[in-house]
Amino acid sequence: MNSADIIAKALSIARDYKTSYIWGGLGSPITDASLTRAANAYAKNTEKGWITAARRYAGDPKAFYFDCVGLIKAILWGWSGDSARTYGGATYPTMSQVLAGACPDISADGMISICSGVSTDFSGIAPGAAVWTTGHIGIYVGGGLAVECTPAWKNGVQITAVANIGSKSGYNARKWKKWGKIPYVTYEEEIDMSNEELKALIRQTVKEVLDEENPVYKDLKDVPEYWKGAAAALLDSGAVNGGTPKEVCATDLNLRKETLKAAIVAVMYHEAREKA
Repeated sequence: MNSADIIAKALSIARDYKTSYIWGGLGSPITDASLTRAANAYAKNTEKGWITAARRYAGDPKAFYFDCVGLIKAILWGWSGDSARTYGGATYPTMSQVLAGACPDISADGMISICSGVSTDFSGIAPGAAVWTTGHIGIYVGGGLAVECTPAWKNGVQITAVANIGSKSGYNARKWKKWGKIPYVTYEEEIDMSNEELKALIRQTVKEVLDEENPVYKDLKDVPEYWKGAAAALLDSGAVNGGTPKEVCATDLNLRKETLKAAIVAVMYHEAREKA
């Protein structure tokens, strides 16, 4: 799984499904039977009122429950929103699969312990990385935002601001302690260049896109969800149409070589639709 995949799936779960927080949840459909199993497995699910909160969705085929690290594991295990499957389409790994490299059934603290490049400096955080604080974990989706499953705020899978980067209007914010790259996710190579080099590359890529008879991304079907934020940042910076006094910051935009073209095409597509 690559970083774009885990981001797209996390955002889809947050936006397209009804979710609720249940301790030990791995993406199971919310039914009376599954809630009974969850209540029997962990007394705190009843004591904290999480079973009662989830029951309002019982029987809805678009409703599922997770806990924080359960969201990450479910995605890595192939969660697909299948209400006929025990874990919503995710396949709980066998020991042989774990030994062969599959993600094990691990806690939030355990997950961050096996991440690579773990850091407390959020200035260089990679989209698709895990964000962690004691006993809790989420997924950084770019643009200063994370997807996490928590009983706080909306009680379920939700998009929140990463307070370490800054507040975001309309989003609840959480300050995390560390971030790290999940070992079961492939991350794209970062661009390491000056602002001027970056702007030159952007203009060059725009020219290449315009010269293409059939741009690969022209219908936006292949533009990852998290690049919408980067595309907006490119548009705001003025880099796409020649630049403005405002500098383009490679670190802030968190650009990646493989999807720079997609972001630029997304901007041009947006501009074309606005003019239509």
